[in-house]
Amino acid sequence: MFRCVRTTLTLDDDVAVLLARARKARKAPQKAVVNEGLRLGLQQMLAPQPPRERFATTAVELGRCLVGSLDDVAEVLAVAEGENFP
Repeated sequence: MFRCVRTTLTLDDDVAVLLARARKARKAPQKAVVNEGLRLGLQQMLAPQPPRERFATTAVELGRCLVGSLDDVAEVLAVAEGENFP
C-alpha cells in the first residue's frame, strides 16, 4: 500500500483556473480533484500510443532540368523569370 506523500506544487495560472472549475463542478475538495486529475493525466501520458498512419506521396516525372546547374542562383533566377542568361 502506498503512503500519502505531502508536497508543494506551484500551478500555472491556467491550471489553477481549471482546478477551481473542477472543484466547483464536482463539489469536491482540492486534494481529491488534484489526485484524480493527476491519476488520469499520468495514465494517459504513460499509455502506449497507437501507431501513426503511414503517409506516402506519389512520385512524378518532372522532366529534365531546364538550367545547367542549380548551383548558379543567378542563372536559375534568370531562367525562372524568362530572361536570357549569357
